[in-house]
Amino acid sequence: MDIILAPTNLGLSPLYARHEPGTWRAPDVLMATGLAKALGAEASVTTLLRPTYCPVPPAGTLIRNACAIRDFSLTLAEHVAQSVQSGNFALVLGGDCSILLGALAGARQSGSLSLIHFDGHSDFRHPGNYESSRIMSGVAGMDLALATGRGEHFLTQWPDIEGPLVQDDHVIQIGERESHDADFAWPDIAETAITQIDIFDFQRIGVAAACAKIQALLTSHSEAGFWIHFDVDVLDQVIMPAVDCPGSPGLSPAEMVSLLNPLVSDRRCLGMTVSIYDPEKDPDGRCAKTLVALLGQLAYRDREACGKVP
Repeated sequence: MDIILAPTNLGLSPLYARHEPGTWRAPDVLMATGLAKALGAEASVTTLLRPTYCPVPPAGTLIRNACAIRDFSLTLAEHVAQSVQSGNFALVLGGDCSILLGALAGARQSGSLSLIHFDGHSDFRHPGNYESSRIMSGVAGMDLALATGRGEHFLTQWPDIEGPLVQDDHVIQIGERESHDADFAWPDIAETAITQIDIFDFQRIGVAAACAKIQALLTSHSEAGFWIHFDVDVLDQVIMPAVDCPGSPGLSPAEMVSLLNPLVSDRRCLGMTVSIYDPEKDPDGRCAKTLVALLGQLAYRDREACGKVP
């Protein structure tokens, strides 16, 4: 296993003047809470340099930190590509959801890719569903749209990759909790080939059926490796309030473990991004301990090979 610490907050918006979102602190806090020991696998640890946050978009775009996100993504992509080419499981700890772009750009160097996207929000904002020429935005609400090729070219086009990072029909999104709201921000996701299990569908069908739908998608693209994106706001806010946009209903840690275990133990799984935990919203460290315990229960393929599955 290769643990890649990606301390970034570039994709988030400030809550008030001169505020910097605290997600950049998450990798260090999770490691200090005992994540390496909880994983129980032989692992290398790489720490990327924290990028500089600026709330004012660069010239030519209304996306905050757009150029810095591309630069950080290219650096992250190099490390993920090296990990994948070495046959190791790449565990990328963010940071906000913009880390998904660099992770996918790196994983795609090894061929076509499917994406299992666990998130309490579909993150499907793109110029087709909001006024991109007038409204300032953050990439953390756009990561799935950008990954599927929707958005500004400097965040959808990547070196040595033809087309989007992942095709619509190679994606399953699990956990959206706002799709029934009258003001749902991106209803057009329903018009795509992206498979969706919103939180209400999940509550109706349960873990086993959700796992079956995920496996059906992976089986239909059996030639492709796959990547997991775990935005921790998919967990219910009672369990995980220390995120940018907490909400209910959401998944429980036990449900998350049951969903992730068949995936992380699969030889086709190239790695996983873990995003949006904000230590500044976790003064007693309870949420960090929850995440460390959850991640420590998973039967990663590298861990399985070492005989260290709990």
